[in-house]
Amino acid sequence: MPRPDALIVALDLPNALAGTEMAERIGDAASFYKIGLGMLTGGGLALAIELKEQGKRVFLDMKLFDIPATVEAAVRGLAQFDLDFLTVHGDPHVVRAAMAGRGASATRILAVTVLTSLDRADLDAAMIEAGDIGAIAVERARRAFAAGADGVIASPQEAAAIRALPEASGKLIVTPGVRPAGAALGDQKRVATPADALRAGADHVVIGRPITQAADPAAAARAVAAEIAAA
Repeated sequence: MPRPDALIVALDLPNALAGTEMAERIGDAASFYKIGLGMLTGGGLALAIELKEQGKRVFLDMKLFDIPATVEAAVRGLAQFDLDFLTVHGDPHVVRAAMAGRGASATRILAVTVLTSLDRADLDAAMIEAGDIGAIAVERARRAFAAGADGVIASPQEAAAIRALPEASGKLIVTPGVRPAGAALGDQKRVATPADALRAGADHVVIGRPITQAADPAAAARAVAAEIAAA
């Protein structure tokens, strides 16, 4: 049975005002929102706090990456707002620092495996080791879990293999790169439908433009929720 908050709507919008307006248009059709790095300088953190005060769940998608002391300090500062999810890159030293910074906060630390906008050619250009991109994502997930991560961010195409890991027991799998049937792929390369992602073992699916760019965002969110309920 999918979680009632399995859908996370990505508010990938220019600023907090646009995010507030979109959340109002969606209304009770969604209860969980993602705010990413692109909105950070446009009031994104203030919007995250506002949504929490309204009883919504919030995923702050910062994908933090730096030396351990800096990551720990950044996470300690963000953890005071009791946001639900916070992302860091899945390198073990980054995950360990984030967990130390999180402390006793209820914020869940999610580790990014391989971005869903990347394919093997992108990894080659970045001088990432050779090999199957899925296998690399699964191994990064295993190492992130071993470092203490509460969950991972991974493509729906790797969700099943990650869920099968012994280290994944009790951990969260959150999948971006999810598109309702018939939706445009945009800049995503490793995608699946919401139902397929959940069947593969994901706990939450992240969907942005198919909802936020719809003529009726609330109706679009409800349609995705119905697809999830039927999974």
